[in-house]
Amino acid sequence: MFAPRFVVSMFGALGAFAIATYFLTGSIASTALQTLLCAVLIQVGYFVAVLYLVWKEARDRRKLSPGNLPAESTNDEQGRKLSLRRLNRPPRFNS
Repeated sequence: MFAPRFVVSMFGALGAFAIATYFLTGSIASTALQTLLCAVLIQVGYFVAVLYLVWKEARDRRKLSPGNLPAESTNDEQGRKLSLRRLNRPPRFNS
């Protein structure tokens, strides 16, 4: 969500909403109050949408992270249990 585009779109929507509300009610005070309420609702919706996008991105990154492998075990040919974390560790160099 690109913020400047959102702000311009929001003001356009609020302007159209204010014009329509004024023609329906004929009251400037009622139009101002309803437009203010609409602006608050749009901002809350934008905030929730941004939170959702951040949560989704964090979830996707956690899924793709190579360090977060499950602690499940698999059996090799001899019946011993091998840890997936142990298999994916980088080799140690003795110096």
